[in-house]
Amino acid sequence: MAARSIGNGKPKNVVGKPYRKVDARAKCTGQTRFADDIALPRMLYAKLLRSPVPHALIKSIDVSRVLKLPGVVTAITGKELPRTYGILPVSQDEHTLCIDKVRFIGDPVAAIAAVDEDTAFDALDLIDVEYERLESIASIPDAIATSEPRIHDYGDGGNVHKRVALEFGDVDEGFGEADLVREDVFFYEGNTHLPLEQHAAVAHFDPDGKLTLWSSTQTPHYVHRALAKVLELPASHIRVIATPNGGGFGGKSDPFNHEIAVCKLAMITGRPVKITLTREEVFYCHRGRHPVLMWVKTGVKQDGAITAMHFRSFLDGGAYGSYGVASTFYTGALQTVTYDVPRYKFEGVRCFTNKPPCGPKRGHGTPQPRFALEVQIDKIAEQLQIDPAEMRQRHLVPAGSTTANYLHVGSMGLGKCIEKVVAGSDWKNKFGKLAYGRGVGIACSAYLCGAGLPIYWNNMPHSGVQLRLDRQGGVCVMCGSTDIGQGSDSILAYIVAEVLGIDPFDIRVVTADTDLTPVDLGSYSSRVTLMTGNAALQAAERARELLTLAVAEKLGAPIENIGFAERRAFDVENPDRCVTFAEAVQLAESKFGTIGTVGSYTPPRSPGKYKGAGVGPSPAYSYSAAVAEVCVDPETGIVTVDRIWIGHDVGRSINPALVMGQVEGSVYMGLGEALMEEMTYRANRNVVHKFPSMLEYKSPTTLEMCDVTTYLIEDPDPNGPFGAKEVGQGPLLPVPPAIANAVYDAVGVRVDEVPITPEKVLAAIRGRAQGKEPRYGPKTVPEIAWPRSIKVMTPAEGGTGKEMPREAVHARE
Repeated sequence: MAARSIGNGKPKNVVGKPYRKVDARAKCTGQTRFADDIALPRMLYAKLLRSPVPHALIKSIDVSRVLKLPGVVTAITGKELPRTYGILPVSQDEHTLCIDKVRFIGDPVAAIAAVDEDTAFDALDLIDVEYERLESIASIPDAIATSEPRIHDYGDGGNVHKRVALEFGDVDEGFGEADLVREDVFFYEGNTHLPLEQHAAVAHFDPDGKLTLWSSTQTPHYVHRALAKVLELPASHIRVIATPNGGGFGGKSDPFNHEIAVCKLAMITGRPVKITLTREEVFYCHRGRHPVLMWVKTGVKQDGAITAMHFRSFLDGGAYGSYGVASTFYTGALQTVTYDVPRYKFEGVRCFTNKPPCGPKRGHGTPQPRFALEVQIDKIAEQLQIDPAEMRQRHLVPAGSTTANYLHVGSMGLGKCIEKVVAGSDWKNKFGKLAYGRGVGIACSAYLCGAGLPIYWNNMPHSGVQLRLDRQGGVCVMCGSTDIGQGSDSILAYIVAEVLGIDPFDIRVVTADTDLTPVDLGSYSSRVTLMTGNAALQAAERARELLTLAVAEKLGAPIENIGFAERRAFDVENPDRCVTFAEAVQLAESKFGTIGTVGSYTPPRSPGKYKGAGVGPSPAYSYSAAVAEVCVDPETGIVTVDRIWIGHDVGRSINPALVMGQVEGSVYMGLGEALMEEMTYRANRNVVHKFPSMLEYKSPTTLEMCDVTTYLIEDPDPNGPFGAKEVGQGPLLPVPPAIANAVYDAVGVRVDEVPITPEKVLAAIRGRAQGKEPRYGPKTVPEIAWPRSIKVMTPAEGGTGKEMPREAVHARE
């Protein structure tokens, strides 16, 4: 079967250029033969040949024809890059180019370097690949039921990647104490990040054996690790520079095969090589939201207090591991940090399927369970005849507490968020009282301020910052963090400027360069403001100490009297006695030598010690509450969201304009996920992606975007820099369930899956008219053999965070 490039078309040949003729005998050995020495453009352009079949063995790849095409400089296959890689140490399952098997439509099998993109496009059609088709797996039930053929030879059996079972406290006892026990099934369809900027990378291999990669990535540190492993180069000979990102949202958090391929091509050719993925290829890279099927059982008292919760999640992971093991745990980790859940059981399974691999998208693993929990909370409130806003307000997790699964909650401003959105939306006069077709709904959420553990466990800092102060009063801040549009570079400047009393415009920020900057683990898990901010704060305070000593000596004032503001250092008791900031630096340099300081940040250790406790802990948690007001057309099922009121507990707002922009961006993305966005495939037609383009993949435009009223709740957290917490991801979480609850208030039908499309709403309305259950959504989950639960006594039971010994478990049972 001859392979064709996917979605690229076949552009016309480029003529009239003085190509260097390539010897047809050149065979991708790392040595490219040339027939003459005609001068060529310096930059080369790469393209990847991608699989047109979802699951197959590769019988042969022949690149001999492509090397005869004028303008093609070299081509490589997977045999040149045999080492595997992956973002997690437990899922090193990807090859740069597939060697013996392809696992989804879009899996790359070969790479070409040519003098221009048009030539590279043409060349893809000249690579001959023979495949032996295998049965494809397109759904969670299929993956669980199909043990052979296996997509991967590792995992927890068959096509199951990971199974998890954790129990905190005696859940059965908790259900026995409940006045009401409710079970529900929900489904959250997968969707993708849709950044405006596609993935792109440029690699250059110097004559001295040093490799530089410029890439649109969120995690230069982890890309650096992957390059060192796969290319078998010393890490000290590799430099990764993360370019300014035109949007990431988690989709650029993995190391990608195109990044490694251009590096290998640059090493072979000795020339810079650039690759820019097409929009269709970005859909194949994916790493977006996992489709998740969920079963939730919750017991409550008559006042709505939760006595126990049992949560099961079934994840469609796509073709590779990516962050999947962490994603599985995240679907069960944060249910306990909003409402008090004294006993909790979580079971999760992630399956491999022949689809583009899923991974982290804004909110990583938590929007899906939050949708299920918040909709079920509304259903429980209705059964108990309690206002759903009041029920949530009554049973919040206390600040400063430790949850049943050993997550420590610091500041907790969710109560104030609820108060704000309830008052602002006029909830009391709208809920259950608007005309048919109009309704309001409420939902709440929580999110991390950075993961408590690094991906590769070690005791080193998660973020580092270096400051260099020059004699003219300028300050250079260097950090490995990556600005992906969220404003992290400016946060560094604001924090340092605040401590040193200078203007942020006096500061030069250098970031995301593995040769120049200290290590930062990356822009993911909403970690940058808290972790990088704390590192910057420490470095700035150390610099300020040196300046203070020198200025105090000059002014003859006590050290404790020295203040910094308005580019001056002065005696706070006599502000006219002062020096300029530049003079302060000169005094300090005269006294101590060149002024440079460092700061770093390592999160506090989690109280959880059981297997699986590494996912969920965070230095702090942000909180959000949202009320959505919708209009539902009962004739068409079309849902229009008129306005969303959202309150977000940001701890301390360092830059309110940036914070509000992040909140409203989250609302926008949540709106799209709730109503229209979905990664869907033609399961009966080769597992082909239905909509791999921005034209057909539905996402809100300015016409669909609702009005937003934002309330910033400041409840400073002791672990944040100046009390700041995250804002980049958390505000997305309450939006889909708030809309779902509002739809029910408007027309009296439940749509228990996302997206809430007109077809689903209309089907539920028609079903109710026919006397059926007024609901659209899944009714069952697959049968699966769950592993024996790791059982942990809760803090309330006197637990220590460790797994209970088997003997103690048997005695309790």
